[in-house]
Amino acid sequence: MLTMEDIIRDGHPTLREVAAEVAMPPSDEDKQILLSLLEYVKNSQNPDMAAQYGLRPGIGLAAPQINVSKRMIAVHVYDDNGNLYSYALFNPKIVSHSVEQAYLLSGEGCLSVDESIPGYVPRYARITLKGWDINGEEVKLRLKGLPAICFQHEIDHLNGIMFYDYINKQDPFKPVEGAIGIER
Repeated sequence: MLTMEDIIRDGHPTLREVAAEVAMPPSDEDKQILLSLLEYVKNSQNPDMAAQYGLRPGIGLAAPQINVSKRMIAVHVYDDNGNLYSYALFNPKIVSHSVEQAYLLSGEGCLSVDESIPGYVPRYARITLKGWDINGEEVKLRLKGLPAICFQHEIDHLNGIMFYDYINKQDPFKPVEGAIGIER
């Protein structure tokens, strides 16, 4: 089981690398890594498990965050309507996105970043992504709101991008023109 000790911190070179594609069908080792990412996110949201194992709550985790530079992410997040988006994906890729942007009014956080970095992180309001599940089956998702933001955050990790790279350095809370502000 993954713990906070397995998660590398901001400044580690792996977080700035472009991760490698995972060969399909996935190896047993890659499947195990992918499952462990999802397990961490689910466990971190369970107050008893989080307390017992010292897990910081998260809604997503990417393989580079555990120092595995491969294109794998796990997300376990609810949308505004209480629908659960729980996915562990190999090689996720945004295939289309809205022109309209959105951002979390509370800003974003990251399990690899210990300090709070305030500011708005503009992202696409709606995305369509493709990836492959644990069995190597193609998955296509159309997302908006918090799930869309979460998947974009995790996919950025696969490309060596950190959420704070998008924050306006001069005015972190400058409203993003024409964008939707999302409560979390």
